[in-house]
Amino acid sequence: MFHILQKTFSVGVATADYPRVPARVAEEFRGRPEFDFAAWRDARPAAAACPTGAIEIHDRDGARRVTVDYGRCIFCGECAEAAAGGAVRMTREFELAASDRRELVLTADYDLHPDGSHAGLRGTTRLSGAVDTAERAGAAIRKLLGRSLAIRQVDAGSCNGCEQEIGALNNPIHDIERFGIHFVASPRHADMLLVTGPVTRNMELALRKTYAAAPEPKIVVAVGACGISGGIFGTNYASLGGVDAVIPVDVYVPGCPPRPQALLHGILLALGRLRQSQ
Repeated sequence: MFHILQKTFSVGVATADYPRVPARVAEEFRGRPEFDFAAWRDARPAAAACPTGAIEIHDRDGARRVTVDYGRCIFCGECAEAAAGGAVRMTREFELAASDRRELVLTADYDLHPDGSHAGLRGTTRLSGAVDTAERAGAAIRKLLGRSLAIRQVDAGSCNGCEQEIGALNNPIHDIERFGIHFVASPRHADMLLVTGPVTRNMELALRKTYAAAPEPKIVVAVGACGISGGIFGTNYASLGGVDAVIPVDVYVPGCPPRPQALLHGILLALGRLRQSQ
């Protein structure tokens, strides 16, 4: 016992102080791609390279609308490699959780040259939710200990990448229980459902029953690109796509998979919405 205590004191505190202190991420970490729409001369190569269709192009009457959906983005970096002139670059930003699915979508409108390249930027619709949700999450953490939060995690068909990051929430580094947040085995004891994966057709009924079993007020968080939109799996004979195709979703957490801090950011945002519903 003495040796265990001695080792504990020598190691010191291992738990990160996020979200009170910004998270430290490695230089190699890939967060969301950032788009310089004014400098983007041709979106077609990036759209062609995107494996999930997160970048879409719609041409009509000499104009082009480019749509970027962070809810479908897996942060792979293919768009940054395909785009010329540095118009797309990868960042280390991961705090993208949003309570409105539309907050994850960017649009830009262009005039076109005859060869299909961009002649000029007409205007953009910016991602409005990132700053707001970060502020709301900060407000939630300051009031967090007013009640505990019980989470039931539901794997609706994921590859288990998100599950690895969710598991990390309970390790000494992230230690989610310091906020009074804990995971439970039954949805009947849960305030929140944390749902991962594209909803497979075999899991649809199980997810509906799990949602029905959770007591009111309840909140649903869709985790990762798959949970938001179907991600790399999309919608097909075996997959229904995002969680909101089956049950209502209150908060969306982008990523593939989202890192533990991004999950915590989304959970804290959801906690604020849970309080508003009471």
